[in-house]
Order: sequence, then C-alpha cells, then structure tokens
Amino acid sequence: MKILTFTGKTPSEALKKAKMEIGDEGMLIETKEIRKKALGREALYEIVIGIENDMIQNTYQNSMKPLSKQKPLRQESKDVLFDISNAAQQIAKISTVTNDPLAEYMSPAVVQQVAPVAEKEPKEPKELKEIKVEINKLTDKVKIIQNMFWDEKSPAIDSPIPSEFAEIYRLASQSGMNTDHLDELMKITLEHMPFKMRENSTTVKRYFQTILRKMVAIKQEPTLAIGSKKVIMLVGPTGVGKTTSIAKLAARYSFLLQKKYKVGLVVLDTYRIGAVEQLMQFARMMKLGIETVVDPPEFTSALEALRYCDYILIDTMGSSPYDKGKIEKIYECLSTNKTEYNVEVALVMPSSIKYEDLKSTYDNFSSLGVDSLMFTKLDETRGFGNIFSLAYETKKPISYFSVGQEVPEDLVCASSDFLVDCLLNGFNRSKT
Repeated sequence: MKILTFTGKTPSEALKKAKMEIGDEGMLIETKEIRKKALGREALYEIVIGIENDMIQNTYQNSMKPLSKQKPLRQESKDVLFDISNAAQQIAKISTVTNDPLAEYMSPAVVQQVAPVAEKEPKEPKELKEIKVEINKLTDKVKIIQNMFWDEKSPAIDSPIPSEFAEIYRLASQSGMNTDHLDELMKITLEHMPFKMRENSTTVKRYFQTILRKMVAIKQEPTLAIGSKKVIMLVGPTGVGKTTSIAKLAARYSFLLQKKYKVGLVVLDTYRIGAVEQLMQFARMMKLGIETVVDPPEFTSALEALRYCDYILIDTMGSSPYDKGKIEKIYECLSTNKTEYNVEVALVMPSSIKYEDLKSTYDNFSSLGVDSLMFTKLDETRGFGNIFSLAYETKKPISYFSVGQEVPEDLVCASSDFLVDCLLNGFNRSKT
C-alpha cells in the first residue's frame, strides 16, 4: 500500500486536494492539525491517505488533467459533495432490501406459503447480514466525510476533534450549550473514552450521552413522611409561567400521586390582580385553602393558617432579574418566617432564552437561596443545551419540566435521560 499526505487550511480542503489527485480509490487513515491558527497565520491540517499499489498508476495518472480541462476548486468541491449525496441515496436503496433476497423471484403463492414459516423461525441469510454490515460501514464513512466539510471551530483542547466526534460536537454546539462547557466535556470524553468505541459515530454518541447524564443533578420528587410538611416557593422573572406551574403542582399533589395530599396556596403576587384572581378561582375549583400576603410580616400568619396542609405552595410576584426592589421584598418575607417550616426556593425559568440570560437570571435571584430549578416552555424551543449548561455551572438540581399549558398533564418530573435526549435529538412529547 502507498501512503500519501495532503495538506490544507481545513480538513475539508485537504480532502478536496486528495480527491482531485487520486480520485475515490484512497482510504482515509488519519486527520491531524500540524499548525495551529495564530494571529496573521492560517491553521494547517494534514490528512493521510492509503491507496493500493496496483491502483496508484491508473488513478493517479488519470487524475492529472490538462489545464484546459481542470475545474476550479469550488466546482471540484461540489462534485465531491455530489458524490457523497449519491452514496447516501445508494445506501437508502440498499437499506430497503427485502428480508428474503429470493422473494422477488417467487410467485405470490409461493411467498404466501413461505411467509408463515418465516414468522415462526425468523432467520436472516448470511448474505443479508453481510450486506447490513457493509451498509453500516458505508453510512458511517459518509457521516465522517460530511462532517469534514462542516467548517467548525475546534475546541481549545490539546488535540483537535477526531472526525468521528464532529457530529456530536456540532449537535451539542447548535443546542445552545455554553462553548466552555462543551469543550470541557469533549476533553473529558476524549480522555476517558475507550479507543475501541471510537470506531463509529453511534458508539461515540452513546458514550457522550452517558457523560452528559452524569453531569446533571436531578431533584427527586419528595415522598412525605407521616406528619411532615413541604413548603415550596416559586420565584422567577415575569411571564415564565410561575402561576400556571403552581396550579400544575397543586393538582399533581392533590390527585396524581399515590396519596392525595392536602394542598394550600399562598399568594405574594398582589401586584397583578389577574394572577390573584386566577389562583383564587383555581383554589375554589380544587377546594384548596388560599392566603394572600401584602406585607412581609403577614407571611408567618399565612403559613400558620395553612398548617393543616401537607404541601404549601407559594406564588411570588414576577420580577425583572434587575429589579432589586421586588427581589428584596421576597427576601423580607423569607427572613420574617417564624414557623418551623423550611421554605424550599425553586427558581422558575423559560427554556427558550439563551444561556447567558439564564445565568444572569440565576445570579440575580441567588440572593434568595435557590434550592432547585424548574424550566418551562420546553415545547417552545429546539435548543436545550442552555438548560444543561446552567445546571452544570450552578450545580443546582432540576425538579420539574413544564412541556405545555395543560394542567396538570404538562408538568413532568425532571430526568437527565429526558434532558439529554432533547439536547441531542430534539423535544419529543411522547417521551415525557
């Protein structure tokens, strides 16, 4: 076998040069960065191509076209992409092969007679298994080549991203995950992932999912002991769905758990008459106790009035993260609590805003002593990396996800499996 090397400013440019020189007969052995990008200097990548000796003469000589017949590099690039597209189409056609390679040569009557036997003893012919193996190999090679044409910015780690990792890096980056977090996770993955698992993108993705799941803290739904109580205060910016989330939690604790708990409501959001009216009506329908608090000293008496309840849920006034006055008033209520109840503070945020805004919101509400995170509007976004990044950065556990407006069906207990699946594959309501 003959080993040839080609260089370019990007892996894709080097691959284009190889394509132009030796055609399609070569086998990609290695891609590496031989010169890092610096001020006033382009990066330089090298790819190593292996080609059988008996193929060198014909392929290499034929690829050297007269100048009059050579195409511009841009046109040659289009030809390479066109070839990739054709390969993908061929894979799709091969994948539709029937379970029985001889079926097309049988008459309908014979097929009907054979079918019941096949159902009882499903056995794949050896040839079909070999075809499937080759299809999987070809599919993965197409993915690798396509990812090499993706003009990505490699993370600031010791070694460049192997081509097998390009797809997973692109998916995570496009999901809205913070770049520093993504680079750190890629570094962990590259350091600890067994080399054998790097052979195809499927195992790479599966391993990366495992790493992500371990990085997110999840708060399990509490199971109340006899005689104990749970007090939860929902805080967060305006318009994130705190009041609707309160209603969902109240209905969940009252009807959906193994035990039907007694639930009481406390309303601090007297700034918005509509919010008070909404919860008042909901409390009448559900036959729940409800108390309103206008001034901080009334907070303790409101909790005492609902001491017969198993769960006490507190709705607070919506506030801009930068409105220190309203946040301080919530803090005053917490500081004037003279009961023996510990108030758990859950920060409610929408999943549809970028990570930087989520982090700013968290920082401004952190003075309240945030214990857990809740995320709403998961059905209104396609990027979930921002949620992962905030949980990873703050180390705060996630308790619930709100995936719609229905009460209480669209409130689900958080799970790392669900979040990671949304991050890499998009939101799927059927998996809630």
